[in-house]
Amino acid sequence: MDGWIVNKDPTWGSCSLGVFICLACSGIHRNFPDISKVKSLSLSHWEDHEVQFMAENGNELMKSKYEAAVPVYYYKPTHKDCQVLREQWIRAKYERKEFSNPGNSFTYEEGMRDGVLMKRGRDNGQFLSRRFVLSEREGTLKYFTKYDAKEPKAVIKVDTINATFQPEKIGNPNGLQITYLKDYSTRNIFIYHDSGKEIVDWFNSIRAVQLHYLKVAFPGATDAELIPKLTRNFLKEGYMEKTGPRQTEGFKKRWFTLDHRRLMYFKDPLDAFAKGEVFLGNRDHGYNASPGLPAGTHCNGTWQHGITIETPDRCFLFTCETESDQQDWLKHFNDVVSAPMSPQEYTMEALFKHRH
Repeated sequence: MDGWIVNKDPTWGSCSLGVFICLACSGIHRNFPDISKVKSLSLSHWEDHEVQFMAENGNELMKSKYEAAVPVYYYKPTHKDCQVLREQWIRAKYERKEFSNPGNSFTYEEGMRDGVLMKRGRDNGQFLSRRFVLSEREGTLKYFTKYDAKEPKAVIKVDTINATFQPEKIGNPNGLQITYLKDYSTRNIFIYHDSGKEIVDWFNSIRAVQLHYLKVAFPGATDAELIPKLTRNFLKEGYMEKTGPRQTEGFKKRWFTLDHRRLMYFKDPLDAFAKGEVFLGNRDHGYNASPGLPAGTHCNGTWQHGITIETPDRCFLFTCETESDQQDWLKHFNDVVSAPMSPQEYTMEALFKHRH
């Protein structure tokens, strides 16, 4: 795909930019024909001078030109990311040429962003305009119910924020989910902006402020160590059924979100607060995920493909609708419990045990 948007088999080319692209990115390139003229590699007629231009340029050379000065915190989307992230990355490179000049200054690095975003109401589900203020100096993201309000409705510490694009779940192509910790509980807010550029700029501004915070907090750390601590996509989301701690209650359908070591469950995908959370530590410390349910479990739900998660304190029982869904959840669970834990994750594990 386009530059960083890796796809092993590009089937299109931009004969004006000299890059090979995939089908999905070719649709985005078509949106700005003044800059990018796209052709199918197999179905279109190519003039000799166009073939020569592609041969003289190509993805690596154009990457060195158009991605000469991408900030380390700027999120480079992959082919798995949503349309708005991919489109704004391509526009930033070729249309706005944001990264072509190493001397460029970026709006993401101004230390302050102040603007209006549409935010979903916690109780009524309506999207209403709210003022948001991001401050590098304070290390916070605040939002206000009225533009001229003196006191913010919420003050969110940037080191607890995760931001991930969720267009399908939110029902808007520019929908962004912000997750943060409030009194050691996970809180979700759902926002969007009509402008794709504006919402992606907010997203990268949050990442810029987070990186600044982390550089202060961990002065010896390298960029390569810190970048994975910025915003991250959820490993998996979807419905499972679960039973309660006594394992005699009925299995109830819940929406689950796996955010690295935190498995959260909600009654509804757009709930503000999780009904519960499970911390997934390392296998060597008594955490395990296996197919099936313990012998004698009374499974009165409609789904039959069981999963048992063992923690040092208790077992959690879930069922999935299909075997393929069960296998996919298990793969993610086992990847997590096999991964070594960082010092921060040991701290998180202690907080979970304290809360529960």
